[in-house]
Amino acid sequence: MSGEEVFRHSEEAGSLPDRPEKESRPNPIDIHVGSRIRLRRTLLGMSQERLGEALGLTFQQVQKYERGVNRVGASRLYDLSRVLDVPISFFYDDMPESLGGHGVNGGRRSPGLSDAQDSFGDDTLNRRETLELVRAYYRITDPSVRKRVFELVKSLVPDAAA
Repeated sequence: MSGEEVFRHSEEAGSLPDRPEKESRPNPIDIHVGSRIRLRRTLLGMSQERLGEALGLTFQQVQKYERGVNRVGASRLYDLSRVLDVPISFFYDDMPESLGGHGVNGGRRSPGLSDAQDSFGDDTLNRRETLELVRAYYRITDPSVRKRVFELVKSLVPDAAA
């Protein structure tokens, strides 16, 4: 039987050779990493087009990373950390504990690793008010004034030393 005949035969039988079914929904960890990419990009006031140019990607590819549709590989994550000027760990910061079960070891911590860090409320970093505050803060060009504003804000918060 030739290759064409095998294909025709399997087509007639109504099925193609078994292939693993691709998961249709993005992995929650990929969605989280994508949301952190979007957060940092918007905090910097950078467009998807500009980020794409810096990475050699189209803005559509950046969109797919930000939505978690495309998984970000290790080398691309490294490039993103350089372009967005954050450590690689930034992309995993504030990841909900509920996502832990999607990783290696069923999300259990291995002995000797640090405890989970306290995170902000649900979407503090995604609120428009937070973005506007951070952008305004970084538009203060005089470092000494910016430091005084920072100290003022800290002094207004109860338990700011904690």
